[in-house]
Amino acid sequence: MKLLTKEVLNNFKKTGSQEHLDDPKIIVKFFGGGSYSYYATEYNPDTEVFFGYATGLGSSEWGYTSLAELQAVKFAPFGLGIERDLYFGEKRFSEIR
Repeated sequence: MKLLTKEVLNNFKKTGSQEHLDDPKIIVKFFGGGSYSYYATEYNPDTEVFFGYATGLGSSEWGYTSLAELQAVKFAPFGLGIERDLYFGEKRFSEIR
């Protein structure tokens, strides 16, 4: 599955930086492994790095992850990778908490 489409990239570009917002907009949700979710609020196309909120295995935190890291993840036992939630509509962080 393609993790980034032109539409998603355009949404990141249109939204821009949200670092000073208390309730940022989640642009895209990635998931995998039954318990992992990553809600991306920003993306830098030059460095291919996302900023967002990660949840899974009993912990949650804000942080950075790269597109390459997401593409490299393989979950046991079948080697399935991270997927983009095709049915996730843009939401505010307060809506996904």
